[in-house]
Amino acid sequence: MATEIKAPTFPESVADGTIATWHKKPGEAFARDELIVDIETDKVVIEVVAPDDGVLGDIVKDEGETVLSDEVIGHFNAGASAQPKKEDKPADSQPTEVQSSDSDSALSPTVRKLLNEYEIDPNLITGTGKNGRILKEDVTAYIENRSAAKTNKAPAAAIPQESAATQGDRFERREPMSRLRAKIANRLVEAQQNMAMLTTFNEVNMKPIMDLRKKYKDDFEKRHNVRLGFMSFFVRASVEALKRFPAVNASIDGNDIIYHSYQDVGVAVSSPRGLVVPVLRNVDNMSLAEIESNIRQYGEKAGSGKLSMDDMMGGTFTVSNGGVFGSLMSTPIVNPPQTAILGMHKIQERPMAVNGEVVILPMMYLALSYDHRLIDGKEAVGFLVTIKELLEEPERLLLGL
Repeated sequence: MATEIKAPTFPESVADGTIATWHKKPGEAFARDELIVDIETDKVVIEVVAPDDGVLGDIVKDEGETVLSDEVIGHFNAGASAQPKKEDKPADSQPTEVQSSDSDSALSPTVRKLLNEYEIDPNLITGTGKNGRILKEDVTAYIENRSAAKTNKAPAAAIPQESAATQGDRFERREPMSRLRAKIANRLVEAQQNMAMLTTFNEVNMKPIMDLRKKYKDDFEKRHNVRLGFMSFFVRASVEALKRFPAVNASIDGNDIIYHSYQDVGVAVSSPRGLVVPVLRNVDNMSLAEIESNIRQYGEKAGSGKLSMDDMMGGTFTVSNGGVFGSLMSTPIVNPPQTAILGMHKIQERPMAVNGEVVILPMMYLALSYDHRLIDGKEAVGFLVTIKELLEEPERLLLGL
């Protein structure tokens, strides 16, 4: 008897999801807890694993289709074994498909469609997915590299004519926007439309933090098994500043202002799917080592697509470090319903006037974007100056002064 495969129960903040990738095809066997299908929401990719050993039956919801919480997406036969493959195939079976090795069975429908459309042998592509699976990104990268190679090398033999959309060295590729990217776009537009957003700037001399880090980084790593970075200092300084300026830590709900007695700081992290903001909760109770450890874990989870819904829910303030990509200055956009975000930037040596003398110092521009409906300029400037003072005199940060 066929057993239902259901989508997971989504949180209240997630209305639906989209089938991203079926990792098994009808008739394929799998073991218990083996990954069957990925469901993409506007926050994370949820992995649905097999509840028991069995063979995949029919697929109710194909890739790209929308699914609701607990909706049936397929069926499987528990305890069954996969059907043996037939050695001989009819000569006319799938005449338009690219014939390849057994690895073709691991290709998603989207990948197979691209391979057939551009007449590409999958054996020529190195897969970067799990267990060497070929992903859509691998195929598109191969197509782009092949096109670039044509411009530098004349064809030695006749090349099969490509479709009109890809003739010559110019082509266009259309793909649907991911749910995460669409959600990010909607939230950014929403923030700019519904907020009286303003950005104020300051700069901080990073030499004291850099000297402190240089002096203790080896001992810190040996004791706590994590590297001492700059982000923990900024998060810690932000928490102290949020205590002094509670409006920066507040949020707006209709005509009400919600003040939070805790500081849950979101840390913007780049992932293959886009920018995500996992949240460090109750940061006031965390040491620098705990902050660094949590940030590293979130970075690893973001890179492997393992962030959960709970990891990114809530948050009263956000810190974004565009400096890791070389950004010298920017105006970050507030993440609603929060009312402020701190932007860090590249550390760059600049000539500075110190006691009447020109000194070369490692400087960083800081940017605080905030909702002017709740936060006045005086509070915003005071908040940013507080962070500057705490970082330029880290002993104040450590002593709580």
